[in-house]
Amino acid sequence: MLKLTDDDFLRLVEFIKTNYGINLEKKRVLIEGRLTGIVSSSGFDNFTDYINYALSDSSGKETIRLVNKLTTNHTFFMREPEHFKFLESTVLPYIESSVKDRDARIWCAASSTGQEPYTIAMTIDEYFGGRKDGWDTTILATDLDTDVLRTAKAGVYSKEMLEGLPSKWVDKYFQRIDGENYQVIDRIRSEVVFKKFNLMDPIVCKKPFDLISCRNVMIYFDADTKNALIERFYDVTKKGGYLFIGHAENVSRDTRYSYIKPAIYRREK
Repeated sequence: MLKLTDDDFLRLVEFIKTNYGINLEKKRVLIEGRLTGIVSSSGFDNFTDYINYALSDSSGKETIRLVNKLTTNHTFFMREPEHFKFLESTVLPYIESSVKDRDARIWCAASSTGQEPYTIAMTIDEYFGGRKDGWDTTILATDLDTDVLRTAKAGVYSKEMLEGLPSKWVDKYFQRIDGENYQVIDRIRSEVVFKKFNLMDPIVCKKPFDLISCRNVMIYFDADTKNALIERFYDVTKKGGYLFIGHAENVSRDTRYSYIKPAIYRREK
């Protein structure tokens, strides 16, 4: 197996942290494991030459390939179900009563392979039912990794991946496409818009959000990067809107958000 030199390791760690906010300084084995295959398949016999090639690629394609390999994507349907219960019991009733133009603004800011935004979309559908006509409940779902975004847009998952969902949801919101795989039905897929976005970039939006869900990605950020991102989220959260984070994550006491319950915050001013 190829081995990273100390210089190459530090160079990659600095590149990923500076450009994407992700701290990989304790992930040397992960970096070696994930990059060995593409180093060899690209015709190189050492990390140094490949890294030089990837970081100097003027088209950006190899840099994107490198970043896709190094960003961790692990998710599943109904992950941390307390959020979806709170969405149905509290957030959606608030949106229904307060959003006069019937344009619900929801952003899933680390969508990975799509399970989280699709779970949000199904929860919305369950909540509104027949009252959904006339509402725009389109969900913006973003991720840094172009590979997982392609998977998410397709909306195809194995039978095992659906195990966290109620069986009636599987029947209602998925269609079987072969012996092992199911696809999210067109109606739900059409309500999620997937786009590439780097959380380190400026957040530009036409209107503030009623809900921002950014779960289980900030655990890879250092404290300063995480706190700065949360405050940028605050700036694009509607007054009365909510922020969901992962249960393994935390928010600085200096945040302008108000704490509601574990992993749930609200903009009250």
